[in-house]
Formats: sequence, structure tokens, C-alpha cells
Amino acid sequence: MGKWNPGEVSPATKTYNVVNKTGKKLNTVDVKKGQRFPPTQSSEYHYE
Repeated sequence: MGKWNPGEVSPATKTYNVVNKTGKKLNTVDVKKGQRFPPTQSSEYHYE
């Protein structure tokens, strides 16, 4: 499993989890391959 930041390009079409710095799942987002990940509510969040 990888980690991606907002603005990076999605490597695959799938549902990604929005995760905080402690690893807690906060939300999900559907992103298609080649699209950029959308902004998150905090700079400390990332996608998995």
C-alpha cells in the first residue's frame, strides 16, 4: 500500500482512503488513473 499527497497523480482507478498523521481513516474518495488527488482539509492528511 502506498501513500499519496494531494496534487499527485493517481496510479490506478480506485477508492482511496483519506488518512491522518496517526493512521486513522477519515474519509474515502474515488479517483481515476491519471487524475490528481484532490485537496484535503489538512496538510497533515494523505491518501492510501
